Amino acid sequence: MRKILFIAIIALICGKLSAQNTLSNQFGSSASGTDRDMYDRNGNPIDTTAVNDASTIPIGLTSWKIDARFGNRTEVPVDTLQHGFQNTNDTGGPYGHYTYLGNLGAPRIAHVFFDRKDASQFFFFDPYDYTVLQPQDVTYTNTKSPFVNLTYYKQGSSRDGEERFKAYFAVNANKRLGFGFNIDYVYGRGKYAHQSTALFNGNLFAYYLGDKYNMHFSFINDNLKVAENGGITDDRYVSAPLDMAEGGRTYANSEIPTNLSAIWNHNTGYHAFLTHRYNLGFYRDNPDENDTTNTQVFVPVTSFMHTVKVDVARRQYISQDETENTEYFLNNFLPDIERDKTDYLAVKNTLGISLREGFNKWAKAGLTAFVTHEFRRFTMTDTIAGTPGQRIPTDYTENVISVGGQLIKEQGKMFHYNVTGEFALIGEDAGAFSVEGRGNMNFRLFNDTVRLQANAYIKNQNPTFYYRHFHSKHYWWDNNDLSKMMRTRIEGQLSIDRWRTQLKAGVENITNYTYLDNLSVSDGQGSSGDGTGSSNESGTTTHYLNNLGVAQHSGSIQVFSASLRQDFKLGIFHLDNEVTYQTSSNQDILPLPKLVLYHNLYLSFGLAKKVLKVEMGADVRYFTEYYAPDYAPAIGQFYLQNKDTRYKLGNYPLVNGYINLHLKRTRIFLMMYNLIQGQGTHSYFLAPHYPLNPRLFKIGISWNFFD
Repeated sequence: MRKILFIAIIALICGKLSAQNTLSNQFGSSASGTDRDMYDRNGNPIDTTAVNDASTIPIGLTSWKIDARFGNRTEVPVDTLQHGFQNTNDTGGPYGHYTYLGNLGAPRIAHVFFDRKDASQFFFFDPYDYTVLQPQDVTYTNTKSPFVNLTYYKQGSSRDGEERFKAYFAVNANKRLGFGFNIDYVYGRGKYAHQSTALFNGNLFAYYLGDKYNMHFSFINDNLKVAENGGITDDRYVSAPLDMAEGGRTYANSEIPTNLSAIWNHNTGYHAFLTHRYNLGFYRDNPDENDTTNTQVFVPVTSFMHTVKVDVARRQYISQDETENTEYFLNNFLPDIERDKTDYLAVKNTLGISLREGFNKWAKAGLTAFVTHEFRRFTMTDTIAGTPGQRIPTDYTENVISVGGQLIKEQGKMFHYNVTGEFALIGEDAGAFSVEGRGNMNFRLFNDTVRLQANAYIKNQNPTFYYRHFHSKHYWWDNNDLSKMMRTRIEGQLSIDRWRTQLKAGVENITNYTYLDNLSVSDGQGSSGDGTGSSNESGTTTHYLNNLGVAQHSGSIQVFSASLRQDFKLGIFHLDNEVTYQTSSNQDILPLPKLVLYHNLYLSFGLAKKVLKVEMGADVRYFTEYYAPDYAPAIGQFYLQNKDTRYKLGNYPLVNGYINLHLKRTRIFLMMYNLIQGQGTHSYFLAPHYPLNPRLFKIGISWNFFD
């Protein structure tokens, strides 16, 4: 933590050494222009008709993200908002859409199905998307003066508390060239034994936005170390504490026994990304509003683009107690802990040529063609032929060549669309394809703007490598006969700003759904409520040895989802609501809660002549009972519960009370988490045998610096 604070201080000092100007945007399709939002030095929108004084200095601050294939930019708001600040450090997501293991930064999976992402090739990072960044997640910033944001979250003591520190720095060398960095460090010591998380994510970024040449670069480093406890041995330590020890004592959270105590997962990654393009075009006169002077803007006609992405990653499973392994796991293939690791290297190059939108009145859309080559190498432990007792690292290599195209319309105010298709010609994924499209339409209705959005895709996907091959200490499979998954989704959304309404609905069909199945088996022994797959409420005496494998459902599964966000306001009183209904046609293989709810009741007002803005209230997260996914510590993934001992979780309202304060450049929140701790049959569990944190106090503070 001291090293990170030192880096942040250096960033502040370096920021003083630079002054620069931001390139103003005068033509929507300019290769170098993006729409500019002006902010004062406190991060508030500037009224450009007002006279600026010493406390209101235009900064010219704008931020954007890029897509990882072509480098196209999408503007994003600068993070200065007060509303919802108390939920920016919630592993369960701001609206409670995720199941996680309780501790800050612990692995998670969305229980709102349409929030789930496709599995990546190195899927060990996927449960940590709370902090792990991809190139398309990096925020680039253009600013006239150096911009720094420091954010710190804390709860609890130095023994079992949680902390998170984030630092973001951006500066421009001139109006076209900018760079910066981002640091995110999460340290959750854990309320329960052997539950700690230490997650570090850092990235450097740079960009150049010229008329003819554009470039975006990022380098990301991930270092994730997580202690695995396998869950508590009996849920009743939390849900019915008086039943334990015959009521003779109560257990502190740290005293509750867990299934594992000497296991860690350690994932590291290095990711370099570069996307750049060269534009051919011409300069066009663009008259000023007063029509007295003309300026010239560059109009791109054709672009040649190249994107390269290099990923280097390692996953290591550390296990130091062979007795514990024998008692918990069915298989122990590797006695040597140093060999239970897998390495990953991927190099992906994309070349494309684009006919740009808007260079004349007939060019109503942009058209792009591209070709991609991806090299992937996976290194795992394997057996030596004829000598199964000996094992050596073995490489598996894959090469894929694919082609595709994009049709895109982004200019104009009423109608926009983007359709992208890709087909794998050669290699491991040959025959795989995807067609994805999205569009939106804006129109006026009753003096308000109504937005209609539609998203759809059809994908024929090869299961990622680790579903096909995986060798480790406790799990081992080679699946050479898995079929490609076919996924089809259609989704629509209606938004009416004046009514504070957003309605969304969609349906997806999945054929050959591929998943991790629970293959735990009974050893004919065990004790009451052992927690390794037994039903804790019934006190079964059956003990199960943990095992899992990959399964594929040959039929089709349909998922329907509908979500309504409706916010109400009456004076200083506010009520924000989100209701999501979803259903799966096969709850045994793809279990989902029917209802997921979020409600936030609060007061919003200003003090000290409205200089201090205050939000004070409470929010609640809730989902109906379902067979929530279990968690496999030896692979760091979620999988199905044991069919013999599964039980439902849910019907627990997680209520948090909070106060949000916003004073100029500073945001602060105070929160009391899990106010109604202990209510309900299963109490505060999102995943089997992994309780959430008990009632506790949280605080967070964020500063923005513009000078």
